[in-house]
Amino acid sequence: MNPLLLLIQCGQSVWLDSISRGLITGGELQRLIERDGVTGVTSNPTIFAKALTSGSDYDQSFTEIIRLHPDISDAALAERLMIEDIQMAADLLRPVFDRTRGTDGFVSLEVSPTCAGNTEATIAEARRLWFDVARLNVMIKVPATGAGISAVEVLTAQGINVNITLMFSLAHYEAVAKAYLRGLSGHQGGHHVSSVASIFVSRLDAVVDPLLDAIGSPESQRLRGRVALANARHIYRRFRAIFHGEPFVDLRRRGARVQRPLWASTGTKDPTYSDVLYLESLVAPETITTVPPATLDAFRDHGTVKAGNLEAAAEADDATLAGAARLGLNLFAITEQLQADGIAAFARSYDQLLDALALKRRAIQGAAR
Repeated sequence: MNPLLLLIQCGQSVWLDSISRGLITGGELQRLIERDGVTGVTSNPTIFAKALTSGSDYDQSFTEIIRLHPDISDAALAERLMIEDIQMAADLLRPVFDRTRGTDGFVSLEVSPTCAGNTEATIAEARRLWFDVARLNVMIKVPATGAGISAVEVLTAQGINVNITLMFSLAHYEAVAKAYLRGLSGHQGGHHVSSVASIFVSRLDAVVDPLLDAIGSPESQRLRGRVALANARHIYRRFRAIFHGEPFVDLRRRGARVQRPLWASTGTKDPTYSDVLYLESLVAPETITTVPPATLDAFRDHGTVKAGNLEAAAEADDATLAGAARLGLNLFAITEQLQADGIAAFARSYDQLLDALALKRRAIQGAAR
């Protein structure tokens, strides 16, 4: 049986970490939904920058928008093209959304990286995107910065589905979960709101492993490839305590949905590790795994699904995290820097996208003269 379908049997949803016009119009996304049980799509500025500047899939739409709106800004042009993709993908996934009664079938669109440090700007941008896309099965992605977390509470209270992203630590997760609970408490129709908490996994090992190599002791080598998974499982156990414990009891009675953990950055960055390491190690109910296309293909080909109990690994995970601290690794500082680096990387991708669109605009307008 297709291992991706086995993940669904374990209570884990599979979302594709990629979007492009060709993926949608060429039928590949529909095939992934039907063959592999893909029930969602995520995007970010880096993904869109690659999609919009590669090939000719967007040329017709690009040219038509410029013809009708010759004075449109590059930022507004990029947003129009992104929203078209999001709407088309959401329409393809709407049957999943209806079948799961709003649990799955979502497409995520990120607020502009320029909003990352401003709560009011994030709220305004998220609300505008929510109404412009005009699909019930869209999630607006907001980074888990201090400003973003404050925005999450407001947006949740306003009934907007939010995917909180760029989370690397338990501290990030707890702040996000609390903001979601506060937002639900302020929203009378809270049972209609959906939210996910995106925890980035492999990027942590990509930073920690070289530090362990530099230490060079037998203990440090034993921790290679284990810190990110221990950190993720630690967060999952906190999710269970919050959403299956006292903090969520009253909201559950009102029909509110749990905020599912979403495993992001699941592609393996160290070639000495299995290319499906993070997928195989984080199978758990009430979670989502977002998978880039290459990792999706690899897991379909040779992934193994073991419905393990992430809660049962608590003692070993605590020992791993304690061992890292004992060796002098400051995971709090590392995860804070990873979040800052992630925001900076998205901002660079966004700037590169606008530069590429400006060049394409000049080429099209020059050819039309």
